[in-house]
Amino acid sequence: MNWFGKKKTSNTPSAISATSNNRTNGGGGGSNHSGGVGATITQTANTVVNLRENIATQEKREAHLEKKIEQLTAEAKAKMAKKDKKGALFALKRKKLYEAEIDKIANIKMTLETQVMNLESAAQNAETMKAMKSGTSQMKKIRQETDIEQVDDLMDEIKEEMELADEISNALAQPVDPLIADEDDLLAELEELEAEDVTEQLLEPMKKMELPDVPSGELPSIPNATKEEEAELKQLEAELAGL
Repeated sequence: MNWFGKKKTSNTPSAISATSNNRTNGGGGGSNHSGGVGATITQTANTVVNLRENIATQEKREAHLEKKIEQLTAEAKAKMAKKDKKGALFALKRKKLYEAEIDKIANIKMTLETQVMNLESAAQNAETMKAMKSGTSQMKKIRQETDIEQVDDLMDEIKEEMELADEISNALAQPVDPLIADEDDLLAELEELEAEDVTEQLLEPMKKMELPDVPSGELPSIPNATKEEEAELKQLEAELAGL
């Protein structure tokens, strides 16, 4: 018996068929682990959609059965009003069958909801693990690009560049003096000038002193002088005459 009229055609594969096709086609078993995880997550999403569609179908069937139960309840009351106990009993039996079917549907819905929850949780865990692996891979890549030896070399280069920059700054800060190379010679010349000034200052008082004139005549004779004294006196007279 068709409870819902024309059956709805769905192109979405069921969870079992999707899993079967995945195994047949070798899905998720490739060498690319990331691709396998992505394919698995996509298949999980499709399966969740299929399960929710199945839950919706069960809810439609449940609503249909509840209407049938209401109809059978009304029919049993009508039969009882007409004193048709046999007809009323038959209607109640059919009602019990529908109620039992509704209980089964409730259990099916609970199972489907549990599967949806578990699949969504598993898919979330898979996405989390994929993100963690991607982060770990990126950290390894960064660490390889920033090896400790490379860091040490970089720090050495930075120090060298800083020292070179300091040397350049010091060189630029030096005064530009064309005579700086002859500074020692200039200092020596300055000392000579100072020495000449000191000498002149010492001789200045002697220039101002009045000395007696050199005698032009013969020196007076010394009474009772010896021959040696007379000879020295003559020699002195000769020296004075030459001045």
